[in-house]
Amino acid sequence: MSPIVGMLYSVVKENSQRLHSITAGMSQEEVDYKGPHRQYNSTAQLIRHITYVDLNWVYRIKGEPLPQSLKDRYGPMMDEHQQLPMIEGVSWNKLTSTHGDVLDMLRDACTQLTDADLSSVVVFGHDQEKEATIRWGLWHIADHCRYHQAHINQLRKWYGLRAGVIDPSSLS
Repeated sequence: MSPIVGMLYSVVKENSQRLHSITAGMSQEEVDYKGPHRQYNSTAQLIRHITYVDLNWVYRIKGEPLPQSLKDRYGPMMDEHQQLPMIEGVSWNKLTSTHGDVLDMLRDACTQLTDADLSSVVVFGHDQEKEATIRWGLWHIADHCRYHQAHINQLRKWYGLRAGVIDPSSLS
């Protein structure tokens, strides 16, 4: 990879490794846990969402439309209520393996880029109404993953409190 592309890809890879490490060891119940009153997105939903967003960026970077077969396999982005689609019963192993497969696709796409390609503009968004450079897209992939890690960390705290694994006094 060219130097700047490689640096940006390494940020994505490191955040992905962090995602896998902060979720390692989760039971299926915890992966599917939606927080108090089941009102939040589960870790499963968040990992699937991160994976689908990353996949969309892979194809933007490649300059190709996302094939329908991949949309069907990894999507949709939102359900009919404009919420993350419900995911239950999908193992942590399957979720993280699938995310790893998408990161492999991203690595392959990045090996084709030059540093000059980072200034190329692509369209994105639900209605393809926004524009961004590939440089911004790679940064966004890393930042988006990190953003949802905070949600997962909160879910883990709530789950631990509920399960009696975390002492509430240790949180103050």
